[in-house]
Amino acid sequence: MSTRAAGGIPTPAVLLVVAGLACQEIGAAIAVLLFPSTGPLGMVMLRLVFSALVLLAIARPDLRGHSRSAWTAVVLFGLVLAIMNGLFYLALERLPLGVTVTIEVLGPLVLSIVAARRASAWLWAVLAFAGVVALGGGGWDRLDPLGVLFALGAAASWAFYILASARVGREFPKLDGLALAMAVGAIVALPFGIADAGAALLRWEIVALGAAVAILSSTVPYAFELIALRRLPAAAFAILMSLAPATAALAGFLFLGQHLSWLEMIGIALVIVASIGAVRSSARAAAEPLA
Repeated sequence: MSTRAAGGIPTPAVLLVVAGLACQEIGAAIAVLLFPSTGPLGMVMLRLVFSALVLLAIARPDLRGHSRSAWTAVVLFGLVLAIMNGLFYLALERLPLGVTVTIEVLGPLVLSIVAARRASAWLWAVLAFAGVVALGGGGWDRLDPLGVLFALGAAASWAFYILASARVGREFPKLDGLALAMAVGAIVALPFGIADAGAALLRWEIVALGAAVAILSSTVPYAFELIALRRLPAAAFAILMSLAPATAALAGFLFLGQHLSWLEMIGIALVIVASIGAVRSSARAAAEPLA
């Protein structure tokens, strides 16, 4: 008999999601530590290249029998992956990890609010806006403006990522579409990464740590999430994923020594609450029959 948390949700599945989040943010923290050697775009390239290699080895996608629209979807998905990761790491270079992830989750949060199709859902938008304002610690001059723009770009890219992922999932079986899109993203990132990292790519320890970042940030979380999704309702999974800003702030504090003010921590909490509320509203709207 499986252990279950309150509400009948399997505890092991919950732990898998939390462990996946922890791995993802630890990977991001390691990436930040490598920025002086590789630069943010060099880390993007290493992450995408090793993630693509792992996924291609696992999925072994069939290249035949796909329509032109399917390949277009893969290419667009790959571009979104490269842009989203690039903007996220460029933001990490200028902002604390917890702040960057909090701003980034605004992308899926907006999608959840729109999907809810309820006027009350916009209350969560107001709450999220209050959280983002609080992230400035009472004054946005404390945050690097360019870093904030990069993080907002990553948020928009994450929203496009969700839509592009759904389209590719309809066109390709299992992991095939993701593996091919990751390969496209790696190819797109290659020239920018080589230009940013330069001679650092000839150091085996840097390349090995880049592989570790790919495994921690992509491979392990995706595997854990895939297993958890077989045991968790989609809404419960989305709510757990809303905890990403908190795990990012904790990873930034433990591994990077990034201290947040009490007002910034309140801002993170408000965005988490808004994300949970928006997910619940979206789930209720999806359960209701159309008029």
